[in-house]
Amino acid sequence: MAFLQGTRRPKGIRGDRSRGIALHVSLILGVLLSAFPFYWAVIMSTHTSSEIFSYPPKLLPGSHFLENVRSLFDNIDFFGSMFNSVLVAGSVTFLVLFFDSLAAFVFAKFHFPGKNVLFALLMAIFMVPAQLAAIPQFVIMAKLGWIGSMTALIVPAAANAFGIFWMRQYMKSAIHDELLDASRIDGASFLRQYWHVALPVVRPGLAFLGIFTFMGQWNDYAWPLIALTNPNNVTLQVALSQLNGTHGTTDYGMVMTGALLALVPLLIVFAVGAKQIIGDLGKGAIR
Repeated sequence: MAFLQGTRRPKGIRGDRSRGIALHVSLILGVLLSAFPFYWAVIMSTHTSSEIFSYPPKLLPGSHFLENVRSLFDNIDFFGSMFNSVLVAGSVTFLVLFFDSLAAFVFAKFHFPGKNVLFALLMAIFMVPAQLAAIPQFVIMAKLGWIGSMTALIVPAAANAFGIFWMRQYMKSAIHDELLDASRIDGASFLRQYWHVALPVVRPGLAFLGIFTFMGQWNDYAWPLIALTNPNNVTLQVALSQLNGTHGTTDYGMVMTGALLALVPLLIVFAVGAKQIIGDLGKGAIR
């Protein structure tokens, strides 16, 4: 029996090794498929339009990247529109993290009259497409005199239903009632409980919400196009759309160069936020 068991064991080892190899090959293929659009954008940004549409397609970098960059800067105020996007996305992200986490803390850990009704109303708002609110929102912004300014982009997005729902669900499981009870015994006020007890525990959830919010605001096109009536004071996505020519005259190399440069802030925010998520989760596991 011992001899038979010894002969069977290598088969199991070989089977596990084969499954491991197949798993790694699948993961490598998935990574390559996911990275190919980014690689193709890099390749297109280094060629002219005629080279982009040539056959067979060019899969190696060209020599026109600096020329495309100069054409991009000549056609739009790239850094000015990028500053506008950073201002809007950064301000909205900060306000969303504060207001949504504060409201979620109340929904998750406190009881008050009408709590369930308010949360049901919040979920109903969550189900309504944002496009349906564009016209009423524009009318309100016009009456307030904010059309054409960054305020029309920042204030309406300062809080959202998804962020409150996400942080509420996270806080319900991450913040233990014993922590809040101990803080109340020590005489901590509501804001001290929120700032010193709740926020340090839910930093991974805040990091995810921050990444999600920043990316959404950075890539937003429709509302900035409606609200910013001055073409010289637009966000980056609206400015990039101005590069599309008419009657087939679009310089796609220049367009892809602009799209590629617009990804740089997103990559930085994602890298910082992902590091925060992984680091905080690791600290929580150690505790």
